Amino acid sequence: MSAEASVGSHAADSTQSAVSPPVFHNTDELRNRGLIGSKYVKLNVGGSLHYTTVQTLSKEDSLLRSICNGGTEVSIDSEGWVVLDRCGRHFGLVLNFLRDGSVPLPEEHRELDEVLKEAQYYRVQGLVQHCLSAMQKQKDVFETVCRIPMITSAKEEQKMIASCRKPVVKLQNNRGNNKYSYTSNSDDNLLKNIELFDKLVLRFNGRVLFVKDVLGDEICCWSFYGEGRKIAEVCCTSIVYATEKKQTKVEFPEARIFEETLNILIYENGRGFGPGGLHLLDSRGSGSSPGAEEEGASGGDRRVRRIHVRRHIMHDERGHGQQTVYKD
Repeated sequence: MSAEASVGSHAADSTQSAVSPPVFHNTDELRNRGLIGSKYVKLNVGGSLHYTTVQTLSKEDSLLRSICNGGTEVSIDSEGWVVLDRCGRHFGLVLNFLRDGSVPLPEEHRELDEVLKEAQYYRVQGLVQHCLSAMQKQKDVFETVCRIPMITSAKEEQKMIASCRKPVVKLQNNRGNNKYSYTSNSDDNLLKNIELFDKLVLRFNGRVLFVKDVLGDEICCWSFYGEGRKIAEVCCTSIVYATEKKQTKVEFPEARIFEETLNILIYENGRGFGPGGLHLLDSRGSGSSPGAEEEGASGGDRRVRRIHVRRHIMHDERGHGQQTVYKD
């Protein structure tokens, strides 16, 4: 080989070595070359690219700080990107929290839970506590809302009452289920029962589960449950006889309904267990209204107080005379 050819080959080798990236023979050498002593870091988190500083990643004693100081082994591609095998959807939020110390969190519960999982994975404790506080606030707001379940089937009703640890008050109202005409005051009294139900929901929210049933056979009936069984029932409807036809009458025994709601509170937090609690609920209250009668089903602690409007001689409420209506 001539001297000129040798010089040309040496020059080509020098040029190639100048443009070719350095070759690292082990993972530790590659890791240290990419992070230790660097000021900036390029992160590829599940395809989401982020460019930040070592100072930002090292603000908390987290997995990211461990990556920067070489305590955690990572993969770095040929272009110098640190590859993290995680979903990058919320990684920008993690970085912003490290930069600013606070960050707006998503309001949707599922997304907030995803952010919490990412914060726990990267061990960013400040963001973890931030997410937990936001979840607690959402829970507190949710619990202050009065939710009234609507019964759609008898099976659903049984399951709901049996599994509920709170006392249950159910209002069954079905205005259209009537083959007779209504007395003149029945519509007003039906609305008063519904209004009382709403007021009780607001007053005892969180302590009693209130349920509505619009599928049953009764036009207006209150049921009170404790420990999964029916304790009392207040039926607000009766049949009266006019001169030529039968009519349905809806009453509004407000005092008795309120009394039974207070009585059912003895089953709150399991306080109704034992013979003492059952005795209190099975006993007749001193405030029993004179216009009501009780029908008790025998059977020890399975006894249910059923209060129905007493059927009595009354005057027709239709307003076109004082015709007498007789009881059944």
